[in-house]
Amino acid sequence: MASDGMEAEKAEASTWFRQLRDEIVAAFEALEDTQQIGPFADRPAGRFEVTETKRAGADGEDAGGGLMSVMRDGRVFEKVGVNVSTVHGTLGPEAVAAMAARKDLPGMTDDPRFWASGISLVAHMQNPHCPAVHMNTRMFWTPHGWWFGGGSDLNPCLEYDEDTAHFHAVQKAHVEPHGAGLYDALKAWADRYFFIPHRKRARGVGGIFMDDRCTGDWSADFMLTRDIGRAFLPAFLPVTERRRGTVWTEADKDAQLVHRGLYAEYNLVYDRGTKFGLATGHDPDAVLMSLPPLAKWV
Repeated sequence: MASDGMEAEKAEASTWFRQLRDEIVAAFEALEDTQQIGPFADRPAGRFEVTETKRAGADGEDAGGGLMSVMRDGRVFEKVGVNVSTVHGTLGPEAVAAMAARKDLPGMTDDPRFWASGISLVAHMQNPHCPAVHMNTRMFWTPHGWWFGGGSDLNPCLEYDEDTAHFHAVQKAHVEPHGAGLYDALKAWADRYFFIPHRKRARGVGGIFMDDRCTGDWSADFMLTRDIGRAFLPAFLPVTERRRGTVWTEADKDAQLVHRGLYAEYNLVYDRGTKFGLATGHDPDAVLMSLPPLAKWV
């Protein structure tokens, strides 16, 4: 699966991730503008604070970066981050060993260069009836191969069957054109991946997920990755619009904070993206953006 520089493909992928980021940021700020109900309706509409992120290479050289966009204490969103980055450099020995073992890439030891680009989003909501949500898609390249990964999953603390059904239906509609049975495979992968072994339970109601996606047809795999990203807003926004005005109790809020503990545990202990970002020297604030602003444990 050796690959050349793939400069055109890299540029196309990174441009798409930035475009998707811009669309989501605009949609979330528009949702804040239209929130006219609930206990936070009289506060100013939330806006994203945008910070440039940098990755320093082994010798301190510029190794890429991106944008960290975070909104806090809005009308709808208690904390939401939408990050996009494009980074490059060389992988350390531990990362090389893990990658070579997983991908059967023996040449990684001799040439550990890498390039990665992607978008990562996590939203924690004010109203406990509105589900938290995660989405990320990414492309990874080495001289020995390229692949795509990512997906999205819904994390309600108070579950509604119709919300779960809508979220999955939209994802299925976007994924199924890429292959019969593919949605079922990616849904099953998400169920395995977003599982918390020490709790013996899922962190939410699932979604879709893939990793190490390389069929040999870059364009086909990229189009699938794009459609996973395109599915996000139509899957998530109607659910939020339906629940954002629901009256909640202190017990509902307490349930939300406890459920957020599951999210924090998963991301700190198991999530591969968190481990990779910290191990490769990316901005830790951007990597840990996914953590909720408040959580509790019983």
